[in-house]
Amino acid sequence: MSALFEELDYRPTPMGALSLRRRRDLVSGGDIYEIKLGDEFLMSSLFTASEIALARLGLAALAGTSLDVVVGGLGLGYTARAVLEHAQVGSLLVVDALAEVIEWHQRGLLPLGAELTSDPRCRLVLGDFFAGAASEAGFDTDHPGHRYHAILVDIDHSPKNVLHPSHAALYTVNGLMRLAAHLHPWGVFALWSNDPPDDEFQQTLGEVFATSHTHIVAFDNLRKDGEVTNTVYIAKRGR
Repeated sequence: MSALFEELDYRPTPMGALSLRRRRDLVSGGDIYEIKLGDEFLMSSLFTASEIALARLGLAALAGTSLDVVVGGLGLGYTARAVLEHAQVGSLLVVDALAEVIEWHQRGLLPLGAELTSDPRCRLVLGDFFAGAASEAGFDTDHPGHRYHAILVDIDHSPKNVLHPSHAALYTVNGLMRLAAHLHPWGVFALWSNDPPDDEFQQTLGEVFATSHTHIVAFDNLRKDGEVTNTVYIAKRGR
């Protein structure tokens, strides 16, 4: 492999070929890490503003201390690290369906791996986030029925552009009601989306949660002219 490009790992998975790549940014001189599933880019360390905003906006809507948080989707770990930077967080459970991604962090193949795995508040758990959201047991098999102050999700491209057909049920009224049952009163559900705000999904959130709103996160796209935007939905449960 060239010093400018290296494929750190490549694995076949039931969802498609998963690869971890490192390439040198000729402008900054730094390394960029990318995760691909098939031909699709899942994550890039070049663009992390909205992943970080997901955690910061979601937790900003909460009060109190010793907050218990779930993150659906580990990826490169930027959402998880932003959660751990919040002083009031007592525990973080990160659920990912890809054992390979968790392994990359544990082996130190990714820049944030050592930081996440060494924080005693943080657990990286292999599991199906969507199955957990739909079940009574929830996300943590060691503590069935445990409730959380925040559930933050960055897995699918958007509520209408999902990585697997089985994910679509989460973004319905019934799916969100089952997810909301895992939140404490006044708990927060936050969702990252690559698409502009979706009026239909906002209406769906309004049928389940006491309050909901959207944030547009803009950042420079170094591959194109001008800004690009992602959406972060924030919804808060009532009593």
